[in-house]
Amino acid sequence: MRKSNTERIDSVIQQFMRINGIETPYNQYRLIEAWPVVMGAQIQRYTENIFIKNQTLHVQITSPTIKQNLLMEHRALARRLNEYVGAQVIEDIHFY
Repeated sequence: MRKSNTERIDSVIQQFMRINGIETPYNQYRLIEAWPVVMGAQIQRYTENIFIKNQTLHVQITSPTIKQNLLMEHRALARRLNEYVGAQVIEDIHFY
């Protein structure tokens, strides 16, 4: 017999994280960890520092050529990273 007040475990975990204020930091962590997956090994080789502040992903790129190419695509890259995580974590990317 199935109880009528059952909930999916992912829903319960998400509610727990939201109530305890850890949903946003967790999504930020997931987005930073997604950088090498979404961008690939070629870009990751030139990535040194990466962090999120005020819904902006800050990424240090050591190759000027790659940095210039990424600058032209920063909005699309932000959208791809958010989609990968499944949440609106960042609004923009700043390359330095």
